[in-house]
Amino acid sequence: MPVEKKIYLDYNATTPVDSRVLDEILPYFTEKFGNASSDHVFGWDAEEAVETSRERIANLLQCKPTELTFTSGATEAANLALFGFCEKNRSKGRHIITCKTEHKAVLDTVKALQKRGFQVSFLNVDSEGNIDLNELENSITSETILVCLMLANNETGLIHPLRKIEKIVHSKGSKLMSDITQAVGKIQVDIGQLNLDLAVFSSHKIYGPKGVGALYINKKNKVEIEPQVFGGGQEKALRPGTLNVPGIVGFGKASEIAFSELEEQSTRSEELRIKLEELLGSIEGAQINSKNSQRLPNTVNVTFENIDGTQLLRRLNSLAVSRGSACTSNTVQPSHVLKAMGLSDEQALASLRISLGRNTNFADIKFAADEIKAQVTMLRTAKV
Repeated sequence: MPVEKKIYLDYNATTPVDSRVLDEILPYFTEKFGNASSDHVFGWDAEEAVETSRERIANLLQCKPTELTFTSGATEAANLALFGFCEKNRSKGRHIITCKTEHKAVLDTVKALQKRGFQVSFLNVDSEGNIDLNELENSITSETILVCLMLANNETGLIHPLRKIEKIVHSKGSKLMSDITQAVGKIQVDIGQLNLDLAVFSSHKIYGPKGVGALYINKKNKVEIEPQVFGGGQEKALRPGTLNVPGIVGFGKASEIAFSELEEQSTRSEELRIKLEELLGSIEGAQINSKNSQRLPNTVNVTFENIDGTQLLRRLNSLAVSRGSACTSNTVQPSHVLKAMGLSDEQALASLRISLGRNTNFADIKFAADEIKAQVTMLRTAKV
């Protein structure tokens, strides 16, 4: 019996660990197992490996290694940044601005901050997912201490104009934080040029291991945050606890590879995405979301009119695609991102996020487009 073909097209959810990354990690589980805080040769070797990784990651983002704090992932980093910054700067103001299409790691955290007495403004977006820069500027008051806007949306791939946003935010005396998780490794991200005050990102989106991420804190802009966890002095006491040395080593190697292959992979992904959108566009009632805006090279979000999205997804058992963020994909809820863009519940539930990766080829996208078209046609025929 032939093995059923399965194609992974959910690289925005997670990526496989690159074999070169795995090779570099393995010794740190066995021969090089030392605690990076131990004051002996095993500890020194582990500490050196951590600092080498910090340098590799800093090189990818064009920042200083000392501006990076390791965490268990972007969600923890976002919590540390938001709670830590807001608590440290409570005396300066209690107003935060974010956007309705942010990742839940940010939205849920700012909602928790509301319960601690902070006021939060949620910016609207247009049908493409773009914010109105005038609304942003008019929303900033003397009480606004932080604006938090992601660089690239995890569901649509839309890229916010952070350089313009940064100028508005800083001209008003506020600070700017960004979730850059989906952009890192897919497009060039120069944190210094963007002049971000805080940024969060993760390893497993760039072919590194899960369970490790980082928080960037801009030293030049003199940003300070309050620790949220206590018990040890690791990571300058901002994130105490024994460091995940194998994970950090993998994060560093993945960053090194991403830096060296960025231009090639970005160009290749965009060529495949454009072709995929052409193929999907031949399906009656298919709409590419955020099509007319600047987007990540690898991300397609498509809505099918008059289709039961749950049935469609279940029929696509040979494809790994999603209806949105992996953090909420286990709940059958319409995407908050697409709803903020004006789609109805039915339209949002009948939408697919298809995200391409290093291992994706033309045969994969051709097979995927043909399979989606066939299943959409069958579902529509069954309704007649």
